[in-house]
Amino acid sequence: MRALRALRALRVLRVLRVLRILAVGAAALAVTGAAPGLPTHPDIPGPEADLAYHGSASMTGDRVDVRFTPRNHGPSAVPDVTVRLRWSKPLADAQTLPTGCARSGERVVVCRTGALAADAVGERIELRVRLRDASSEVLLELDTVWGGGAVDGNRANDQQRVLVLDTGDTYYF
Repeated sequence: MRALRALRALRVLRVLRVLRILAVGAAALAVTGAAPGLPTHPDIPGPEADLAYHGSASMTGDRVDVRFTPRNHGPSAVPDVTVRLRWSKPLADAQTLPTGCARSGERVVVCRTGALAADAVGERIELRVRLRDASSEVLLELDTVWGGGAVDGNRANDQQRVLVLDTGDTYYF
């Protein structure tokens, strides 16, 4: 009986040793950035992609229309990007959003751009949201939530702020 227990204990120790080796190896790959899909250490840069968003917004009553186009100035391609759109006023509970966009908070919608090749323009994204209450103005902020693992050294052009007045006029960013 003791021999059987000792054999089981040795097997458990071997399994734990293998798991420890795999964990150390995965951590080493993550720190060096050598494994795609694993998080990289913040002091070691990964692929670089300069993301930007340009478009327009208009507001009539409680309705805000937003159109923007993502662009990757390179030098690396990105497999997908998630853009956050934040409003200074709460959104109405019921929203009809385009494919690839989802509500993520009382004042927030996120949209995926899809893959962006280096030095390329992505598909235009258009959405209409309704505010909970009509307002004379709303501040819209756009920024990158996730850049496909790429490092963006120029955060100035992937963070936009536009004040949209309830005039029906189009405001560009």
